[in-house]
Amino acid sequence: MPTTEFDISLPSIRQMQNLIKQAAPTELKLITGDIITGRILWQDQYCVCLVDENSEQTTVWKQAIAYIKAK
Repeated sequence: MPTTEFDISLPSIRQMQNLIKQAAPTELKLITGDIITGRILWQDQYCVCLVDENSEQTTVWKQAIAYIKAK
């Protein structure tokens, strides 16, 4: 049976939580090749929300992310 809990023991989850706490500028590259930059506001088990310099929020499905890089 698949777990539906948010597993904070995973290094990827902890890394993203640190980016949120630090309000670090972050780059998300999507599997489509698009690059989104901003600060990560929140994450859940399925999505990440990024806010850009214009205070516009973008919610991205984690499945669509190729990589995450702190800038």
